[in-house]
Amino acid sequence: MATVTASEAAQAAEVQAHPRPRRGRRSGKGERRNWLGGAVGWVWLLIVIVPIYWIVVTSFKTQANYFITNPMVPPSDPTLANYRFVVDEGFVGYFVNSVIVTLGATVPAVAVSFMAAYAIVRGTGGRFLRLTNSLFLLGLAIPLQAVIIPVYLIIIKLQLYDTLMAIILPSIAFAIPLSVLVLGNFIRDVPRELFESMRMDGASEWSMLWRLALPLTRPALVTVSIYQGLTVWNNFLLPLILIQSPDKRPLPLALWAFQGQYGVNVPAIAASVVLTTLPILILYAIGRRQLLSGLTAGFGK
Repeated sequence: MATVTASEAAQAAEVQAHPRPRRGRRSGKGERRNWLGGAVGWVWLLIVIVPIYWIVVTSFKTQANYFITNPMVPPSDPTLANYRFVVDEGFVGYFVNSVIVTLGATVPAVAVSFMAAYAIVRGTGGRFLRLTNSLFLLGLAIPLQAVIIPVYLIIIKLQLYDTLMAIILPSIAFAIPLSVLVLGNFIRDVPRELFESMRMDGASEWSMLWRLALPLTRPALVTVSIYQGLTVWNNFLLPLILIQSPDKRPLPLALWAFQGQYGVNVPAIAASVVLTTLPILILYAIGRRQLLSGLTAGFGK
């Protein structure tokens, strides 16, 4: 007993003389600060923020003031004339077209992808579901640029040319493969015991889809919705090929035509870019937490 007591006393003295470092604090000798990574991060921040700052500052300048002042200096007398000019040139109509196309393509694509992902992961179709999953994965390997001519011919055959549906239908088709892949991985992470317990309680597949899988995969749904919404919102190739009438143009195509028509009026072009970007920023601010949780899900496993 005396030997054990002496050993414990020796260990206590050693711990007191050399205390262990607490978690959360850095030991000065064991870790080094990544100065190079921090410097590269600041440089990248400047590269990104400087053009944004220039666009915002320029949008509040008059056309005459823009050519005689430093482009990086804020205007001494800011004006909203450029924004009024852009709105008067039909910006609201272009904005409505973009909203219709984005919602009309994103909502059906995410809904169909969610149901397809659930059927592939939790279904009992066997070979048919595996073949369906392979077809969705094959869609990831086909870029839009490679099939734009067949898409154009199909739209002509369907008599949908120069309509908003001509943009919505191909956008849905190209959004489904990636959405199924992402949502399938999230549904696969839901414990199978939860589905089995609901099935034993008499729940149907439809009830398990909307009452169990939907709430647990909500971060993934928000992430996929925001990603696909931004993709459709910024899409330029489909409107360029499938839209002819000026009143049917979405914002990216209208911005391109506006730049060609008013190429000298740089402040007006900057104001149109700011108005085009604002909905994206608002959407990110609303779904920021869900988006980050969906992007970082799985890293803690």
